[in-house]
Amino acid sequence: MIPPRSLAHAWIRPELAPVLVAIILVAVAGTVALFAVGVVAYSRRRTSRYLVIAGVLGLLVVRSIVGLGTVFDLVPMSIHHLVGHSADVLIAALVLYTVYRSGSRQSQSRLVE
Repeated sequence: MIPPRSLAHAWIRPELAPVLVAIILVAVAGTVALFAVGVVAYSRRRTSRYLVIAGVLGLLVVRSIVGLGTVFDLVPMSIHHLVGHSADVLIAALVLYTVYRSGSRQSQSRLVE
C-alpha cells in the first residue's frame, strides 16, 4: 500500500520541483510588486476604477500564494483549484465590469440611441 503522503507529491517529478518553486516565487514577488503599485495608484486617484484594479491585483497575489502553499503541501490540491478558478472568474468579471464602466459618456449615449 502507498502511504497517503506520497500521493500528494505524485503530480510533480522531483527534478522539476526546484524550477516550479522558482517560477512561483517570481510570480509571488511580481504580483506583490504590482499590487503595491496598484494600491499606490488607488491612493493617489481615489476612484472606483483604481480600487477595482488594486483588488484584481490583490487576487493575483492570493492565487500565487495559494500556488506556493500547494507546492509546499500546505494547501490541498482541491482548495488550490477552488481558489484559483474562483479567482479567475472574479478577475475576469471585475476587469470586464471596469472596461464596461470606463467607456466615454459620448459612446454610451450613442449606444442608447
